[in-house]
Amino acid sequence: MNDMMLIFSLLLSVAMISAAVMAIWPSRSRAIAILAAGAVSLFASIMFLVLAAPDVAMTEAAIGSGLTTFLFFFVLGRVRSSKDD
Repeated sequence: MNDMMLIFSLLLSVAMISAAVMAIWPSRSRAIAILAAGAVSLFASIMFLVLAAPDVAMTEAAIGSGLTTFLFFFVLGRVRSSKDD
């Protein structure tokens, strides 16, 4: 692995860790936590692509970033609407 890839991997790892901390930080709103969890999954997908695993990267992007984030927002909307009842 050359120096440029090592620097890119380290920056991606720092971004992933900071997004994970933002997802679990107690004072944030739920929507920000959901977006931060989706960002962690997106960064993991990019990391898999850098590590030459495109099939795992596509699966992580589709399921982890896309579907799970959508599902969390859908459930959050349903919980908020049922709280009004």
